[in-house]
This record gives sequence, C-alpha cells and structure tokens, in this order.
Amino acid sequence: MQEKQLQELLGSLSLTEKIGQLVQVPGEVLNAEGQELGVREDLGLSEEIIRNAGSTLNVVGAKRIKEVQKAYLERSRHKIPLLFMADIIYGFRTVFPIPLALGCTFEPELLERLCEVTSQESVAAGAHVTFSPMVDLVRDARWGRCLESTGEDPYMNSLYAKAMVEGFQKGMSDGAKEPKGMASCIKHFAAYGAPEGGRDYNTVDMSERRLRQEYLPSYKAGVDAGCEMIMTSFNTVDGIPSTGNKWLMDDVLRKEWGFDGVVITDYAAIAELVIHGAAEDQKEAARLAMEAGVDIDMCTGCYANYLEELIQEGRIDEKQLDKAVMRILKLKNKLGLFEDPYRGADEAKEAGLFLSKENRRLAKEAAVKSMVLLENREETLPLAAGAKIALIGPYADNQDALGFWAIHGTKSAVITLKTALEEAVGAENVMSAPGCETILEKDYHDLPAMQKQYGMEGWSDEKRQEEMEKAAELAAQADVAVLALGEAVLQGGEGGSRTSLTLPGDQLALLKKVREKAAKVVVVLFGGRPLVLDEVSKLSDALLEVWFPGTEGGHAIADVLLGKESPCGRLSMSMPRCVGQMPLYYNHFNTGRPYDGITPNRFFSRYTDCENTPLYPYGYGLSYHKAEYGPVTLSSHIMKKGETITVQADITNTGSRAGIETVQLYLRDVAGSVVRPVKELKGVQKVALDAGETKRVKFTITEEMLRFYGKNMEYCSEPGKFQVMIAPDSSYDMQAEFILE
Repeated sequence: MQEKQLQELLGSLSLTEKIGQLVQVPGEVLNAEGQELGVREDLGLSEEIIRNAGSTLNVVGAKRIKEVQKAYLERSRHKIPLLFMADIIYGFRTVFPIPLALGCTFEPELLERLCEVTSQESVAAGAHVTFSPMVDLVRDARWGRCLESTGEDPYMNSLYAKAMVEGFQKGMSDGAKEPKGMASCIKHFAAYGAPEGGRDYNTVDMSERRLRQEYLPSYKAGVDAGCEMIMTSFNTVDGIPSTGNKWLMDDVLRKEWGFDGVVITDYAAIAELVIHGAAEDQKEAARLAMEAGVDIDMCTGCYANYLEELIQEGRIDEKQLDKAVMRILKLKNKLGLFEDPYRGADEAKEAGLFLSKENRRLAKEAAVKSMVLLENREETLPLAAGAKIALIGPYADNQDALGFWAIHGTKSAVITLKTALEEAVGAENVMSAPGCETILEKDYHDLPAMQKQYGMEGWSDEKRQEEMEKAAELAAQADVAVLALGEAVLQGGEGGSRTSLTLPGDQLALLKKVREKAAKVVVVLFGGRPLVLDEVSKLSDALLEVWFPGTEGGHAIADVLLGKESPCGRLSMSMPRCVGQMPLYYNHFNTGRPYDGITPNRFFSRYTDCENTPLYPYGYGLSYHKAEYGPVTLSSHIMKKGETITVQADITNTGSRAGIETVQLYLRDVAGSVVRPVKELKGVQKVALDAGETKRVKFTITEEMLRFYGKNMEYCSEPGKFQVMIAPDSSYDMQAEFILE
C-alpha cells in the first residue's frame, strides 16, 4: 500500500477507530471465534474498542493466529489487520542460551544468526513483532532480569543490540514473496537495568552524563540498526516515569536520534503513572503518555477510555493521535499485512522448522560458546577417557534448562545432562542422583503457594537425608563427581530479585558432603545471574558456568566435560565475592583514594571485611589451551586528530590443545574535564590458535574511540594521555601510553 493510500485510510477512520489502533489487548481477550472474554471487562474496554484494537499480545501458533485474524477481519469495517506481538526473547520452540550467556560468547555475529533462526520459527507461527532484544545495561546481580541482558559493558551491549535487531529483521523489507523477518522491539527505554537495591520496577536515578555515557548507547545502537519499535521502561528517569517522560521519548528518542517507529508501553505502564504519583488518575496518565509520544497502550484502558474525551476537551490535539496511528499503519504496511494478513503463518512450515536438526545444531553451538570455565585445577577437565562418573545434583536429570523467559519453548524437548552423558560414555559409566532439591522456602517466600498452585510437593526431612546420603555413596564409588547445581528457574527473570546470591536450598551442604567422599569434584553451574561462588570455588576441582543453556544444553555440556569441545566463553558480568559489593563492574571510577588491595589502612575506598575486586572479573574465562600475551607495542606514541594508531601484541598458545582466545583491547583516558573510568573495553578479536602457534593481534585506535560526554555535555575527545592494554580479561594493568594532541 502506498503512503497516499495509508493517508486516505487514516482519513476514513472515526475517532474511536483511530484510538482502537493504539490499544493492545492480551491474547485471552479474543478467542478463535473473535468473542470477547472476561478480560475485556477487567480492563474496562468497550465492545467497539475490542472490534478495532490494533494489536494483541502473546497469541502464537499458525492455526490459532489465522483463526483469530479471520474472525477479527470479518467484524472490521476497514479490514485493518491485527498485529500479533509476543515475548520471543532467546528462541521460539528451539531455545538458545539466555542472553546473559550469549553475552559471554563475545561474538555478535552468532547472536545475529540466532535471532534470524528465531524469527524464522516465529514467522511460521504467525508472529509479527518480538519484544526483543532487551539491551538494558546491568551491573547488579540482585536484579532478576540479568538473564535477559547481555551484560555490564556498553561497548559489547551496543554491538549485540545491532546484531540482534539485524538478525530478527533480516529480509523483512526485501519485498520477497515469502515473508521473512519480524519487527524487533528494543527495550526497556531507558536505564531499566539500574534499579535501586537491584529490586525490579524500583526507582532509577542517575546523572544525565551517566545515562548518556553508559546506559543509552545500546538503545541508540538498536535504533541506528533500524529497529521498528521501542518499549518504555517501568522506572523513573530523572524523577519522571519513562512512559510519561517527554524529554526521553520525544526530545532524545525522536528528535535527537530520529526514531520514527512505534513506541509501545510495557505491560500496563500507562496506568502505573498513577501509582508512581506522576498522574492523579488514568485520564491524566493517558494525556502524559500521549504527549510523551507513546503510540500503543499495552493492556490498560487508559487510551481506550480517555483519549476521545481529552481530544474533545482540547487537551490533546487530534494531530498527535493521527501521527501515532500512522506510525502503526506504516508498520503493518511494512510487514505486508494489508496484502497478506496471515503473513507467514503456516502449519507445515512450523513442523519443518520447529526443533529442526539444523536449529538444534545451532543451539548446541551457542551453548558451547557461552559456557565459562571458571576453575580447572590440575587439569581436571576434560574428564579422562573411561572415567566412572557420579552425576549428582538437582540439575543432573532436569529439563529446567530454558530459563524464566522462554515461554514458547518446548521443555519436553530439552536434553538433560544425564541423557547426554549416557549417550556419550554409556549408561554403565554414569551413576546419578539428585542429592537435594533445587530450592527451599527459605530461598523463595512464595514457594509454598506456587507448589500448591501447580500441584508440586517438597521433600520430607527423611527424604532429604536419604537422598544426600545416596549422593555421597555414589561419589565415593566414582572417579569423579560431577555436581549439576544452580539457581531455580523461578528465582530469576522479571520479578526475580534476590538479596542473597548464594546457592539455594541444601546445595552447598550437598557439595560439602560430596567433597568429603569424591576423588575429584566438578561443579556444573546453572543459573540466570552471577552468584557468590567463593565457597563453591574452593570446594571444586573444576567449575563450569553453563547458565540456562537452552534446548541442547545437555549435549553441549557433555561435549565440553569430555573434551570434544573446548570452553571459550568469557564473563559478560563480573562475579562478586559478596552480595554487599553490588553494584559491581570493571569500568568504575578510580576515586580520590583507590585501594591497592595490600596497604593495611582503613582510610581508602575499601571494604574492611571483603576485597574490592570481583572473584572473577569481566571478560574472564579459562579454556583447555593456554595463552601467553607478549608486550604491547604502538605504531606511534602521538595521535593527531584525524589519524589512527595501531596497537599490537603477540599471542602464543603454550598448551597442547588448539583453542579460541578472546583477545580484549582496553583504553583509559588518564585525565579529563570529567572523571573517566579506570578502563573501557574498545575492541575484541577471537583468535584461533593451534598448539604452539603464535599470532600477532592488531587493533586500530581511532579518535572516535576516545570520545565521551565532557564538562559541557559535548560528545568529543580531549587532548591528553591515554593508556592501552591488550589482555585476556579486564583485571590486567595498563601496558602502554600515547598522547592525543
């Protein structure tokens, strides 16, 4: 449809029909026959609004989507198709590792491919828009939504944001006969990952400089990559909730960045303006959101019930409404829905794509690349051929590998670690027992209510003792005890904030019990956030962080344990020694009294009961090869504006196995008009090294890499001294210097 035709269509709509396009209803409002269900009354929506609602939430599956769309269009005067949007975060039926794990790959190209495959499965299921990627910067492991972020670094998060948008939307605008790609939605705008206390939905308060320097770049990268939609965040920005924040949504997003796509709220966020205290009632909330530039009201009655009244009173110009409606119509047109309202929904394609052999292969590759080897004392891993394995722990034979937000995944298709190890070495070489439960009531106050709701029962005290004793007996009989431990799925994700970051339930007690009996102990750690692992590390001969690894997690873990694959992941978030260190991140300021970790003097920026440094720093990870880094050399020690400097170092694999080394470039601006971080990641190269091989790794430093928001909030570089390091992680010291003139 040409834009002229869209304008004509807009002109033919009544005021109620226009408002309807701005209303998103939850999937349960319309059933396959298009009949209204009880949720309509709960939201206070009229039948006329429902008939004209522009989009719906989390309706998936080709058959159902075609039924709902058909019923909707039959009742529609103008035959404007519904938009079907869904939470498709890190896979559809084939589930990949959680985004925090994918951040450990340091491989944006892989994330682009994963999102492309996800969109293929999703399009076959009839979905038009995914509420992904979540590009929120996160530095506090207490926050449950760590698992949806790619980590703590603005540089890598920006690369990942671009890659994921391009992956989801690949082919979407090519005009191909077969629908390809789906619209992506960058979320949550903005700074959702910095809530006070790490508590979800909580207040966010920071300077504009920090917001622009550290938190906004990843959203901007998604916008520059062409994302079609932006989702507002629940939190405040400078005291104003994002959903009603005109400076954020209009001045920055639309005018400064040039975003001309659709802005949608998070669930019920307009109504929450009242609860925040930013609006007296829902009518005022609707006005604030519309003035801020919010186009779609997700699952409240604010726009539906009050926009017409606000326009009639002259408090909102109908032209504002027309702009919002046109943005929605343009997205529907770009997706080709006016020509094919059932775009891509195809039961036969679903059957061919869902959990296909190639998609499973890719899921396994991603899981291998996202695992981080944290400890490997005396080369405990890979396991010796023919070793008798005692596989112990609540994740030993557990299909809960998808994480909290894979709501369209198929749990029954998950390969457990027990299944994979038995396939690889034979069932006769694997003894298994859970040892303990994943979680107890002391770890999650709502656990009894959830168990009652889902018909689950916890173990008795007698069974707990029996199972732990059984696990210890198996450990004594084996050559190595592999403990599959970790967080419970319900402890992470949205609403999953924690004040304790230790292993839940009796898992630490199980580890101690097994340690007493086992010759060797390997801990395989599942979860959705960095945990406090000081004690776990001391009790382990090897420690492998596998996160929630997805559909093919079991096969991937087995391959790494047995040496068929080498671990190459590097931490996307720093691992703390203690929860009291939160928030914790490598690119912090130096302070006027930095602590050297040695001097016995309390008058430094330090803790008196814990080291300042993380247990495992950002970018850290071991492998089965060993890399030595040679001296860093520069092509020049003077950089003039408009010129570049080459920095290089030789990397040698001194081990007996080939491997992938993730080489990281860090820079430091020694002194600026505002204080600068102690180091910032500015480049990454993944280098394949054969045993004994040396390769020279080169990076080019440009003036653009040295820019920041200075004293007058200008984004520019400043003349002065800069330091450089090429290293395997963020914990190393700077190694060379140059001057920017």
